[in-house]
Amino acid sequence: MEYSHRYPAYPTQEVAARLEDHIDVHRQAYNYTLYEYENVHADDIGSAYKHHSRLPDWKDEFPVFSEVNSKALQRTVSRFYQNLNGLSEQKQNGRKVGKLKWKPPREFQSMTYSQSGFELKNTSGRHATLWLSKIGDIKIRYHREIPNDADIKEVTVKKETTGDWFVSVGLETDEANLPEKPDGDSLDLSNSVGIDLGILNYIHTSDGKTVDWLDLNDEYERLRREQRKLSRKENGSNNYEKQRRKVATIKRHIRRTVLDYQHKLTTWLVREYDAVFVEDLDVKGMLEQSHNARTKQDAAWRQFITLLDYKAELYGTHVVQVEAAGTTKECAQCGVETAKPIWVREHSCPSCGFECDRDANAAMNVLKRGFSALGMGWPEDTPVETAFPMDTTTVSAKRVVETGSPTLNEATLVAE
Repeated sequence: MEYSHRYPAYPTQEVAARLEDHIDVHRQAYNYTLYEYENVHADDIGSAYKHHSRLPDWKDEFPVFSEVNSKALQRTVSRFYQNLNGLSEQKQNGRKVGKLKWKPPREFQSMTYSQSGFELKNTSGRHATLWLSKIGDIKIRYHREIPNDADIKEVTVKKETTGDWFVSVGLETDEANLPEKPDGDSLDLSNSVGIDLGILNYIHTSDGKTVDWLDLNDEYERLRREQRKLSRKENGSNNYEKQRRKVATIKRHIRRTVLDYQHKLTTWLVREYDAVFVEDLDVKGMLEQSHNARTKQDAAWRQFITLLDYKAELYGTHVVQVEAAGTTKECAQCGVETAKPIWVREHSCPSCGFECDRDANAAMNVLKRGFSALGMGWPEDTPVETAFPMDTTTVSAKRVVETGSPTLNEATLVAE
């Protein structure tokens, strides 16, 4: 299993200048890869492996490419082909895509050392040192230890728009060292949960828990104020650059707040349940169609699902994405579909009379489809029979942020 740890980095002025020079060389290598892809005979390129064989000729023709680490240079060429494959996958999924373009300096602010050319040293305390070939030592805040059973496969250095530096350490753990997921026969169906990614609440679970949305109104108001100040600065001036960094810092704070919130929620879910079932949403389509796109963007549901998948491997939990279409309309008890406008928040089935919260009904349908995806039947004792109507326990977003996770035991789940 592959995952990564991210650390703040504090290079000296001399090392930071060297990092910026190397990143710019890698940017030129990326752009030259694009040039050759479009202009060189296809037999000589067409894959990252073939393109790597052209790098010695690059160094003879352009000595600047000899100034950077050779493995890192190969990784930059591979980065181009990864982006190319990403476009191909989106096209196969029916999306309209353009083509890769040359990267200006502001859009290329990172480089990756793969396999060799790096060493992590002095890891006994809260700070450590990262050595990079042809660059030197970089101090990092080592706030999170690397597991003993994990191997470091690559290191990425990035300068953010705020001017801060970060190091991402790519790790690989042998699958044999990970907790085993319970098989179908031993899976505790009563300890499984379906999740509806909601509108009034961030999530609504099939066992009657809801977690509120983050309140980011103050952050967005501050962002608007600082953006108005930025619009009054002369582009390119020192004052403009200072204000631009303020705006970038606020945006980064919002992103980190959402990510931190999702980390705490997903960790709770994979620790609390043996199986977690979630809707496979077309997030891009929802953002395009909704008048409330900013709120849904803050939800970052695709990121939320990705975190669930990744943590399921670490904690030995099943996470299954199920078809989202119809979960709101379909009755969780009898299966009859009933159209509901967005403002109708209660589910009331005209066929069987089952009544509950709209999102609770959707969550139970997600649970039902999850059992089907794992090849298991619907248990005899389900939330549908025991919740008429369903009682809901609410956890505020503030509680999630303050405690680190909404619950580690049932006693902490109190209505607010």
